[in-house]
Amino acid sequence: MLNILLLGDINGKIGREAVKKILPKLKKELKADFVIANGENMAHGSGFTLDTVKELKGIGVDCFTGGDHSFDREKQMNEIFEGKYAVLRPENISVGIPGTGHMEFRIKKNKILIINLIGRVFMRMDYDDPFRKLDEILAHIDLSKNSYSAIIIDMHAEATSEKIAMKHYVDGRVSAILGTHTHVQTADEEITKKGTAYITDVGMCGAADECIGVAKEGIIKIFLTQIKGSHVMPDKGRAIFNAVLVKINTKTGKAVGIKPIKRFINI
Repeated sequence: MLNILLLGDINGKIGREAVKKILPKLKKELKADFVIANGENMAHGSGFTLDTVKELKGIGVDCFTGGDHSFDREKQMNEIFEGKYAVLRPENISVGIPGTGHMEFRIKKNKILIINLIGRVFMRMDYDDPFRKLDEILAHIDLSKNSYSAIIIDMHAEATSEKIAMKHYVDGRVSAILGTHTHVQTADEEITKKGTAYITDVGMCGAADECIGVAKEGIIKIFLTQIKGSHVMPDKGRAIFNAVLVKINTKTGKAVGIKPIKRFINI
């Protein structure tokens, strides 16, 4: 049996601090074998830096996934995505860019595959088709024949319908498909009849009393005036920590449990 923990989008310094305070103890409490974190907002809400990656690798994050903000910071992108730090970017984001959207790991003699995809509906760029891109990855993989003990997908997407469609499309072919991006944890966690764990959105790790992690005053002003303004990232205050724990039967590659996690802490 494997316990896989996925942390929702880590948003800025306050999100990183919440993870640093909660994750080490939680990892022991849940007996988590592997920790994945969506980190595309780690560096002040926008992209990755080497320092932020190293900071959270040092306290127990094994692998990072990304999304539409993965390449917001160009300075260190080649080093960040070269593979050394296990930082993924969406597989279908584009061609000819650094990194990969899927990576293999070994845990307790088990081989697992982590896949990062990005949705297209309501997103700012013209991404490749995540459904067909996933088929390319899975073309030579049969979960029922134990090619991998677990296959986990982070589906970074805006539209609920696109994530649910992907659930039905890959049902039984992967161990779990876990949604990220909206920063709000949904209440629809399930294990499908074919053994795939699913939740539309894991949520976020960030400022709890703001607007999905960004200072609420500026966001309200934008809605009132229709004039784009800067996003202010709070560094202190009450933080929320969202994650999902998936329990997987390594003999079948099927999920047998999914548990959403929500914690609050003052930073």
